[in-house]
Amino acid sequence: MVVQLIKRNGEKEEFSIFKIQKMLNEVCKGYKLEAYKPLLNLDEYLKNEMTTSDLFSALMMNVLSLTSVEEPEWKNVAGRMKILELYKKAAQLRQSPKNTAPYDYVKFLKYAIENKIYDRVIAEKYSEKEIAEAATYIKPEYDMLYDYAGANLLIKRYLCEFQDNIVELPQDMFLSIALLVEQNEDRATRMAKVRDTYEKLADRKISLGTPLLMNLRRPNGNLSSCFITAMDDTRESIFYVIDQVASISKFGGGVGVNVSRVRAKGARIKGIKNSSGGVIPWIRILNDTAVAVNQQGKRKGAVTVSLDMWHLDIEDFLELRTENGDQRMKAYDIFPQVVVPDLFMQKVENNEDWLMVDPHEVRTKYGVELANLWGKEFEKAYNQLYLEAAFGKLELYKFYPAKELLKKIMRSQIETGMPYIAFKDTLNKYNPNKHDGLIVGTNLCTESHSNVCPSHIEDDILENGKVIRRAEGGLVHVCNLVSINLANIDSDEELESVCATSVRLLDNAIDFTKVPVLEGQQHNKRYRTIGVGAMGLADKLAKNNIPYILSADYVDELFEKMAIYNIKASIELAKEKGPFAAYEGSDWSKGIIFGHDKSWFAENTKQKEAWAEIFDDLQKYGIRNSQISAIAPNTSSSLIQGCTASVLPIYSKFFVETHGKGSIPNCPPYIRDKFWFYQENRNINQETVIEVMSRINKWIDTGISIELMYNLNRNIRAKDIYNTIMSAWKKDIKTLYYTRTIQKDGSSLEKEECVSCAG
Repeated sequence: MVVQLIKRNGEKEEFSIFKIQKMLNEVCKGYKLEAYKPLLNLDEYLKNEMTTSDLFSALMMNVLSLTSVEEPEWKNVAGRMKILELYKKAAQLRQSPKNTAPYDYVKFLKYAIENKIYDRVIAEKYSEKEIAEAATYIKPEYDMLYDYAGANLLIKRYLCEFQDNIVELPQDMFLSIALLVEQNEDRATRMAKVRDTYEKLADRKISLGTPLLMNLRRPNGNLSSCFITAMDDTRESIFYVIDQVASISKFGGGVGVNVSRVRAKGARIKGIKNSSGGVIPWIRILNDTAVAVNQQGKRKGAVTVSLDMWHLDIEDFLELRTENGDQRMKAYDIFPQVVVPDLFMQKVENNEDWLMVDPHEVRTKYGVELANLWGKEFEKAYNQLYLEAAFGKLELYKFYPAKELLKKIMRSQIETGMPYIAFKDTLNKYNPNKHDGLIVGTNLCTESHSNVCPSHIEDDILENGKVIRRAEGGLVHVCNLVSINLANIDSDEELESVCATSVRLLDNAIDFTKVPVLEGQQHNKRYRTIGVGAMGLADKLAKNNIPYILSADYVDELFEKMAIYNIKASIELAKEKGPFAAYEGSDWSKGIIFGHDKSWFAENTKQKEAWAEIFDDLQKYGIRNSQISAIAPNTSSSLIQGCTASVLPIYSKFFVETHGKGSIPNCPPYIRDKFWFYQENRNINQETVIEVMSRINKWIDTGISIELMYNLNRNIRAKDIYNTIMSAWKKDIKTLYYTRTIQKDGSSLEKEECVSCAG
């Protein structure tokens, strides 16, 4: 039977298997695959008078279904087909020749600006000659690097659209980002830096955080991934912060909110007993704000709410996402985070009681703001309050066994994956800006943090009766993120170059990003916080024949080198542009890096000469960025990069991602040849993971999104979880992110996370 196909223009043509085979031969080039395999079951999806588009899609999904541990490259072949499908669509829109990469950057840029897809900045900052030169940098062959999951995600989420049609191609996107990132560089070297940035982005050496990748070329796009703010104990401050959260969420940012200053349930308001409803009602409003003001239509807003362990409402807080109890006390769309001082952990170890108090009463009676204290100052204030409560001098307080409170945390983590844990004293001990404030909690994915303080809200009544509300003195943490794809880097020289580019592009972005809240803009000016992270560690280990459980020494050396390269790059920027505004008095200015002075580095590091040089240069030039490194979960962007996410062990050697339109098989990039060197997190003792994380953590000046995984099929006991948390605290881990459990039936507790940090 002759099969007729309907072409895109409506004409009919006779089906030709030779045409299909030729295309398959082309997309299979470079892989050890038999290109005829996708045609073996052709009869199952070939139908008379089907469209060529439907046939191509069916063939692509058939190719994808062949993916296996033995032949993982079929997912890459399907990725090439997905890009070819995009080319055909773009060729129609751009009136370009078919079956080629339809790149004409100069023509595309003009079209994108005229149709308000792009901001006008590129045309305003660069001459026509420079844009024409930049167009020559484009390498369409980079498009052929993506597997199906990466290509699909890139097209669906990141490429710009016009009237529901994709008009932007991947290399258009990367070149435009490079031009924008380097827009303020010196004209003498600017185009060389544009080319450098473009090639490292396009060749998947550097992965941008989602806001940078999604918004940089769009009009009025937010570029920052992470925000943290804090509420004061006033109605004005509470609603001001709720508005901040809405503004940040509107522009696609994830946000952390510390509520520890807010008075507890039953506290006095204007002297009247039992007036306050506590923190939970306000958290519920934050919850509904996150749902109502979504992340640019992509998904609901993402908010983590943090509360210190001494707060009297902590027990209700730990039940926020559990299924049992009063539903009026629940908030299922926020991500709870407990802020834990060392003293609490010591009392857990010593099996002692823990005191919970109302911050308003403490503030009113003793003039102490507990949320502003850490370390010895907190310990002194807490011990005094402990005595006051023991003698009945406090109105609102509760003693509770510290170990039982930790068990409540653990129980909630097993049931809901949360709360996250932020070790407050560790956070602040390693805070390079402790001279200028304190860290109250972390961002949504727990890897980013710096000084935060609530704005002071005042109403000024003018002569005409008009009220003007002023917000002064506040700081909202802001951070831009990238991740270095370790899977695609093969030498120390290349790693140093990639680190330098990463630091430069993040620092540049600070100068032209439009932060959604004023206090975030102030934070950027004062601290210039950036976050250079990493992904693909599991792939790099596998390439080097290193099992994850034996990787501690290797990663220690690797991340020490990364720290050196990042710090050197920021010092070079300081030499050219000056240090961050709050540099004087910081740990950096005192010759302290990662909490250690020069003598520690001389005794405890592999790269002694490099560190000695850094200390000398630091004294001469200062440093451009107050905080430089942060390792995000980058779950989604690792798909685009074709590597494993972050620095944790892999979840599975082979998995199938199921969604509304079908299933996508996936596996790590080197699984065919390095099968035994990929170790699944579910089969690793989590204390071993903590040891590896502690080695990385030594060289990270903010944090790591550390996701813990407990396989309940391996006879996991409460004691194992307890020991892991205690081990993390003792090894100076700053935060613990999501807790996942593998159930007896093989299912796992799925996690939700912010698009900004996931990217």
